[in-house]
Amino acid sequence: MLENGYYWRNREIREHVAVIDGTVKPDFVLANGTYLNTYTKQWLKGNIWILNDRIVYVGDKLPENQSAKIIDCKGSYLVPGYMEPHAHPFQLYNPVSLAKYAADFGTTTLINDNLVWNFLMDKKKAVTLLRAFNKLPVSMFWWARFDSQTALQNEEEFFNTEEVLSWLEHSSVVQGGELTAWPSLLRGDDRLLYWIQEAKRMGKPVEGHLPGASEKTLTKMKLLGVSADHESITGEEVIRRLRLGYQVGLRYSSIRPDLPKLLEEIMDAGIDTYDNMMMTTDGATPAFYEKGLMNICIEIAIEKGVPLPDAYRMASHNVAQHYGMTEQLGTIAPGRLANINILDAKENPHPVSVLAKGKWIKRDYEVQQSTVDFEWEKYDIAPLEVDWELSKSDLQFSVPIGLELMNNVIIKPYPIETDVTLDVIPNTNNDAFLLLVDRKGKWRINTAIKGFTNNLGAMVSSYSTTGDFVCIGKSKPDMILAWQRVKEHGGGIVLAHQGEIIFELPLRLGGSMFDGDMSALIDKEKGLKDLLKDFGYPFADPIYTILFLSATHLPYIRVTQQGILDVKKREVLFPAIMR
Repeated sequence: MLENGYYWRNREIREHVAVIDGTVKPDFVLANGTYLNTYTKQWLKGNIWILNDRIVYVGDKLPENQSAKIIDCKGSYLVPGYMEPHAHPFQLYNPVSLAKYAADFGTTTLINDNLVWNFLMDKKKAVTLLRAFNKLPVSMFWWARFDSQTALQNEEEFFNTEEVLSWLEHSSVVQGGELTAWPSLLRGDDRLLYWIQEAKRMGKPVEGHLPGASEKTLTKMKLLGVSADHESITGEEVIRRLRLGYQVGLRYSSIRPDLPKLLEEIMDAGIDTYDNMMMTTDGATPAFYEKGLMNICIEIAIEKGVPLPDAYRMASHNVAQHYGMTEQLGTIAPGRLANINILDAKENPHPVSVLAKGKWIKRDYEVQQSTVDFEWEKYDIAPLEVDWELSKSDLQFSVPIGLELMNNVIIKPYPIETDVTLDVIPNTNNDAFLLLVDRKGKWRINTAIKGFTNNLGAMVSSYSTTGDFVCIGKSKPDMILAWQRVKEHGGGIVLAHQGEIIFELPLRLGGSMFDGDMSALIDKEKGLKDLLKDFGYPFADPIYTILFLSATHLPYIRVTQQGILDVKKREVLFPAIMR
């Protein structure tokens, strides 16, 4: 006797076949359109029959049943729903709000980072959450992280063989990585190598994180099992990876908008095949997505002269092929999910209408559902409950080494020369207090940061790599004021200046994510950026600056749960202090 799941799936497939036989009527037919066949890279005229969430027929015929609903697509061009192969769905937004917003612009599949789930919930609860995501019209898949990309006090609790393999075995998890701990792998970390081998044994690729890697390092990483990498910042680096057999992600993100330059340089070098390339926005911050996700990447590719079929394939078929999902996604063919974008011209990747799993996300430019309700509280994703107070005694600074921002995310050490025993640092320099404090109130790290602000009283954020509190500012009283407001919100980003709250962004979902739609969040983020710029922030992306203060995959010094860390030496210079 077949198990219920198999029986249900068999019955569904038999029903698809019955549509072809004429004994079952399709839900509707997209007729008379021109669709992109991504297998042959041809634009073909045809009719597409859809039943429930699937494409059941693509070709010249119409159903024999005269009552079948026909949607005339004459003059329109149909392409597969776009796929984002490398999403970080926690950059202030949450996975549901990002997916909804992305789909409005034609990106109907996201391959997502699972890092935050490791910190916010246990694996059992995460599995039920992933199951709930699968009920959404947008197709959502996940990575299995192998490391925290920071220095935790209890790394083994989150990243151990049992936890990592249980993630890898989940049907919604389609890759291992991204591998920010690759230096440990090169140094002989055999447990990490075992996890990579297990991912490959399951048929799941492993995503690298190899910025600036030499040919020798890339070769070693290929031998060790890394399948793909998205860290190229020059055309030469793209070509080097392609020649070694990597699947290469071309990045267009808020801190690395490299795609136009990469395409120009690889085309100048004579590269005219794109089958092993994808495009990614790599977790851009909200305002960068104001006009969409992969539709923007495809537009850039078309403008740079990539042949139209390849431009669309780089955001659909190529992605699905890399993840072994072309029988399900990335193409317009029988048996695939009905994720289809309808365009008014081949050269215009911004869809008039969007189908996801056979449901209209957008039709004739009109978004069909403005918001998506999701019961986060069912999965214990709720406002932070903080049962401790930040006090003046926590704001004692004596460490001689601080962090100096060189750009959005690169930080160098510097000797602290300003008087950090004062309650307020004068505005005559760019130094500010920097405090990282445990979300449970057990430990703290006190230092200084140069180059973030020259006069802001305080910014406090529960949004960070690990969900701990980041406090930056010139004024200790303002830091306490802003922290109290973050606590009242149950998480968020708050700015205080001269005894007044001047900005607040509640992040009520685990202290990390905004519980609202993307348009409202985009406006909020723009306001935050403008304020920080007024208070001396000199770079483009303060959200990534906050996030990566603890990120040990970047040079040169970081503030982590263990303390102030020299990244290259993996040495704690000044340890965390117990409160």
